[in-house]
Amino acid sequence: MSKGNIGVTSDNIFPVIKKFLYSDHEIFLRELVSNAVDATQKLKTLASVGEFKGELGELKVYVSADKKKGTLTISDRGIGMTGEEIEKYINQIAFSGAEEFVEKYKKDAQAIIGHFGLGFYSSFMVSKKVEIFTQSYKEDTVAQHWSCKGDPEYTLEDTIKSDRGTDIVLHIDDDNKEFLEESKIKELLTKYCKFLPVEIVFGKKKEWKDGKEVETEEDNVINNTAPAWTKKPADLKDEDYTQFYRDLFPFSEDPLFHIHLNVDYPFNLTGILYFPKIKNNIELQRNKIQLYCNQVFVTDHVENIVPDYLTLLHGVIDSPDIPLNVSRSYLQSDANVKKISSHITKKVADRLAEIFKSDREQFENKWDDLKIFIQYGMLSDEKFYEKAEKFALLKNVDGKYFTFEEYKDLVKENQKDKNGDLIYLYTTNKEEQYSYIQHAKDKGYDVLIMDGQLDVHAVSQLEQKFEKTRFVRVDSDTIEKLIQKEDVAKVSLTDKQKDELITIFKSQLPAMEKIEFIVSFEQLSETANPVFVTQNEFMRRMKEMSALQGGMMNFYGEMPDSYNLVVNTGHPLVNQILNDEETSVKENITPVYDELSVVEEKQKALKERHKDKKAEEIPAEEKTDLDALTDQISLLKDKKDDILREYASGNKQIRQLIDLALLANNMLKGEALANFVKRSVELM
Repeated sequence: MSKGNIGVTSDNIFPVIKKFLYSDHEIFLRELVSNAVDATQKLKTLASVGEFKGELGELKVYVSADKKKGTLTISDRGIGMTGEEIEKYINQIAFSGAEEFVEKYKKDAQAIIGHFGLGFYSSFMVSKKVEIFTQSYKEDTVAQHWSCKGDPEYTLEDTIKSDRGTDIVLHIDDDNKEFLEESKIKELLTKYCKFLPVEIVFGKKKEWKDGKEVETEEDNVINNTAPAWTKKPADLKDEDYTQFYRDLFPFSEDPLFHIHLNVDYPFNLTGILYFPKIKNNIELQRNKIQLYCNQVFVTDHVENIVPDYLTLLHGVIDSPDIPLNVSRSYLQSDANVKKISSHITKKVADRLAEIFKSDREQFENKWDDLKIFIQYGMLSDEKFYEKAEKFALLKNVDGKYFTFEEYKDLVKENQKDKNGDLIYLYTTNKEEQYSYIQHAKDKGYDVLIMDGQLDVHAVSQLEQKFEKTRFVRVDSDTIEKLIQKEDVAKVSLTDKQKDELITIFKSQLPAMEKIEFIVSFEQLSETANPVFVTQNEFMRRMKEMSALQGGMMNFYGEMPDSYNLVVNTGHPLVNQILNDEETSVKENITPVYDELSVVEEKQKALKERHKDKKAEEIPAEEKTDLDALTDQISLLKDKKDDILREYASGNKQIRQLIDLALLANNMLKGEALANFVKRSVELM
């Protein structure tokens, strides 16, 4: 038996391992099982080239736990180790600059292991003692027993082992007894070793018998040694790809499409990526790409390996060329990662283009599910936009799909305004904005559906990309103004009439939280609605972007929603109200106007006298008189408005017209809706 110290430049390697690897300590099982698989694969390679001439026999890796002894054992029948090899690979750790190492890598457990070749030593994160029992495949070698209690001292002695290969025995410490539980071991093996190329056995399969679960004689193999991505695409059918997706994501809907990645130059990359049916919440779709290194699971956080929008895809990427065990910030600058990222982007775009060209009907049928992914890519990657603009689609309210060029050809003759701008009309809710859509259709215009989570951003992007083109929501103004072919007819009302109608209509608007109305006037045809609601396109877009982005956009999010209550002065009902109002209030309101006119003249004359004077030059008495006149004007205007409001409250037709406009815009709710129904019955 020999004793010695592990060859490190610092005596505190084990406290460092325990302390700084602790946050990710479950990966010890991945590292040890991967080592066992490597040893097995090496033996297969040696046999294939004739360097090992013995019987390979059954090549499996066994994982077993003994709760009574407190041990977890990983066993293989691979190449094993001689005493010299233990000295070389176990006792000498390429480890230097301990202080720099601790500072640089203390936040990244995987970086420590991968960068310093400490895979085996990760076992000390959970163990108070680790033993190795190993027998080399080489003839005339003696089996070895290595033992260490988590400090630089170890023992190495000859032993007897009946078969080649290696057993790693972990004596689990008191803080990590969970790793002796069957459920925990099974969870980790399934997570990290599900697709390793050598069978991993954990206990025996179980079956129900006589009302209880009992073990069978059959090994419980937890992994699929030949997953779909390791096979040639020609050897797989569509149902094979679908079944593999179900294996990866058991409770998900079947995917829309798949892409099989298979590259061996200038880097190695295999994998299968799926387009899932993406729901409205983008964030719920992330972290569904599993990253493997030679079939060993590494992570499902691939945001530094693929572009952000591609993290919406689901599936598997496997590459030995990605430096998996270094910090994530390093990944962003790694040349291979950038090449792989670019390749995946190109493959995704090419696959979508291929499906569009070969089976457009299928592509259109799945567009509603693909749309958010493609928009996300176009918004975040200019190169992807350049490819996607040829197959990205626009959908109209009739359910027809168009490429960008096709839609431009459809509307370019009829939907240009007087300035030559091409106007794309769209709706965000086909049902709620039905009346506005119908008005547009009556004019012969086409209306798009833009009701997706990213449509507000997509619209802004397309306005920048398309020449002399604007996107306008169909309810943002009168149809005559949405696509203004000629100068709009001027409103024939006097300022006094406008002022009175504003007071009358505003007084009958129901109170709505965080909503403001501006009464405006348009001279439209008699067939247009007498009163309707529109919302400013710019402000609405800003608020929608605020809801998605937050940050500096919160300024718009905090503002109340602003709507226009548009009164059509060309409609007979509006003229009827105006005539009725002038007749009904004339007796009471005329004296108020007369008095107001006199007081305003006095105020005007007094202000004229003060025109070229400084404040200190104006007599105090005249200042007092001016303040009194201002107060008197305010009181008279209030009196005038009270007369108009009283008239409006007694005219059910005014409230009815307002409620009809609100109802058409899906804004009539609760008590206001109930009152509208009651009033409608009364008017009938």
